[in-house]
Amino acid sequence: MYNPFPYSLDNKRYHTWNYFLQNKFGCKVTKIALNGGFTCPNIDGTKGVGGCSYCLGGSGGFAGTPSLSVTEQFREIAEKMGRKWQDTKYIPYFQANTNTYAPLSRLKSLYEEALSQENTVGIAIATRPDAISPEVMDYLAELSKRTYLLVELGLQSIFDETGEKINRCHSYAEFDACYKALKSRGINVCVHLIMGLPNETHDMMLESVKCVAALKPDCIKLHLLHILKGTKIAEEYARGEFRCMELSEYVKVIVDALELLPPTTVVQRLTGDGARDSLIAPLWSLKKFVVLNEIDKEMVRRNTVQGAKWKEC
Repeated sequence: MYNPFPYSLDNKRYHTWNYFLQNKFGCKVTKIALNGGFTCPNIDGTKGVGGCSYCLGGSGGFAGTPSLSVTEQFREIAEKMGRKWQDTKYIPYFQANTNTYAPLSRLKSLYEEALSQENTVGIAIATRPDAISPEVMDYLAELSKRTYLLVELGLQSIFDETGEKINRCHSYAEFDACYKALKSRGINVCVHLIMGLPNETHDMMLESVKCVAALKPDCIKLHLLHILKGTKIAEEYARGEFRCMELSEYVKVIVDALELLPPTTVVQRLTGDGARDSLIAPLWSLKKFVVLNEIDKEMVRRNTVQGAKWKEC
């Protein structure tokens, strides 16, 4: 079948993570989500308490078990992955909470342990833009020269009023400064955005995408807001303070967003995973492949591709 978009191996019309990994490493590569036992400045009181309003006890709910060492976590997950895919390489992914929020000596110990694991080809580190010190950035710059490094920054929205609403406790200006500091050191960056945050309109979501697109990030993750039991945002939702997006609305905003992104930006995620036992809404998100298929169908219907409306500044 003819593929109108060059950065895909499976007829997708956007720059897939699978294409990037296959093209860069020449084989199947998968992330292994790890829990380094970190907290967050938005949880421990340094910047705030309770975390972001949608967060259930800290981000990275699908990461490993923090009571196990990095090596134990890695090997446990890699064994399962190896049964599914033969000849697989791995990218250890420090996912849970804020993974640069510790003394440099501890970070070095954890990162280097992860990189020492068999069949590892890089490392990914999820963090906040207000929690990377200059000395940690310098170490990351050195690390990026000897392995594939990806720093994942949680932005969620460019609007500070939204940030206040969700108790993000950092500003867009802080994100912008951190992003530029990382890129000036030659470090790959993945930016996270959430669609459907309280009181955000379709146009506001796309404005966030436009601002991020202008930065030409290496990768992007577009998440769907999940309402999880036990979160502050679940209480707001129960009071009727906002509504969740319908599937058709989500598909539209995602395809609109893809059209605005540079073709070279790798799309790591187009929806999110909410655990079935804790998800309140939107329940349609449990059918992840249906969501992805609807996005594909809308792109075909429009005869569009990622970057169709992107304009370099």
